[in-house]
Amino acid sequence: MTELEKALAQHVAQVRETMQAALRAAGRKEGDVLLCAACKTQDAQTVLASAQFDIDLFGENRVQELTEKLAAGAYGTKPVHMIGHLQTNKVKYVVGHAALIHSVDSARLVDAIEKEAGKLGVVQDILLEVNIGAEASKSGVAPAEVRALAEYAATKPHVFVRGLMAIPPTETEPGQARRYFAQMKTLFDKLADAHIQRVSMDVLSMGMSGDFESAILEGATLVRVGTAIYGQRHYATLSGTII
Repeated sequence: MTELEKALAQHVAQVRETMQAALRAAGRKEGDVLLCAACKTQDAQTVLASAQFDIDLFGENRVQELTEKLAAGAYGTKPVHMIGHLQTNKVKYVVGHAALIHSVDSARLVDAIEKEAGKLGVVQDILLEVNIGAEASKSGVAPAEVRALAEYAATKPHVFVRGLMAIPPTETEPGQARRYFAQMKTLFDKLADAHIQRVSMDVLSMGMSGDFESAILEGATLVRVGTAIYGQRHYATLSGTII
């Protein structure tokens, strides 16, 4: 095992240990939460090395990285999700390739995904991104508008809503992130209780390296962990054509 593999194995084991402790504290069972390795800026070799460990799936923030790493076989046999902001003109590079798109926040984006999925003859699973902190700097639909967007997406035959995603405001005081996660779980449960046809509400994607324990305590079913697995990111220039 290389030094890189040893480090990755240790980091993944530490993340899993923290996840299990949070699950026990919340009275939840092992397997209730998927571990998404957020591999933004990591090269294909590093991502492939990490795929042998206890990671459930990978998450990409950038369309170009997703396409390059897919071509390189970096994810092994594990699925990849699009977890970053997605522009409508880049939908064609993601639909049919990402198992789940986390960042859908407008009817316009739903329409673009529907159009491309229809061309391919596939049904694209999506999450609706919620701007839970009402931050001007972040994408996402307002909590009050989530149900309307879910109902709109449900009318599209090639789109299927699996749940919600959120990135809370950066924590400025202890416990702040957890309160936002609790608000997301309440919103998630309300939508589930609405029993909207073709909206399954089985995925609640929230929590990253600095706060995934709190997210699990409040009901996350998927956490997106990057730095705690790969270390601090290095923003090198990507090869190839900018997509």
